[in-house]
Amino acid sequence: MLPGGSLTDAELEAIGLTLKVSGTALLVALPLAVFVAYALARWRFPGRAILNGLVHLPLVMPPVVTGYVLLILFGRQGAIGAFLYEVFGVSFAFRWTGAALAAGVMAFPLMVRPIRLAIEAVDPKLEEAASTLGAARIVSFAVVTLPLAMPGILAAAILGFAKAMGEFGATITFVSNIPGETRTLSLALYTFTQTPDGDLAALRLTLVAAVIAFAAILASEAVSRRFANRLRGE
Repeated sequence: MLPGGSLTDAELEAIGLTLKVSGTALLVALPLAVFVAYALARWRFPGRAILNGLVHLPLVMPPVVTGYVLLILFGRQGAIGAFLYEVFGVSFAFRWTGAALAAGVMAFPLMVRPIRLAIEAVDPKLEEAASTLGAARIVSFAVVTLPLAMPGILAAAILGFAKAMGEFGATITFVSNIPGETRTLSLALYTFTQTPDGDLAALRLTLVAAVIAFAAILASEAVSRRFANRLRGE
């Protein structure tokens, strides 16, 4: 039973929007994170150190700065945002899609790091053996590297989802705090803390966020254990 009674429509709206934004950010960012992590783990190419630095930049920059950079690049008049809007009709500024973009950018380095470590832990000789048997590189990745690195990828996915759920600074800078559109759980919690008599609502959202994060961790552990058992042939 939540303190102060059941959730209000505004709280349910913020929770639903948070799940939509976090899920979208994860679905879009995870495949790209796997690709970048594989490139950093296996390939040697000019500019590798620069790519590695750019990937991890959101970790060390203030989130507000990241949000401002996103606004410059993906705003309606931004270099990339204007192109996407004119050609594809896609707009990020002050939309939930922008919140998903901000969440994905902030979660991206937290996903790349564990995936890269998981891929580096896979013996390259296994991939070479698959190639020797005639498998293309992408096939050896799909049948050898990906299954062996799956526990690390799942852990990265949970980290990314948790980070996307809690994203605040870049989101409020890039897409503001619009009820029903960009007011995710963390922004709603911030709003309630600034509102008279909003303490109970803030406490309810804190508990809901903790429950969702805990459930995600339990699900990740269960799936990781299942993959590990399958790899051991159990």
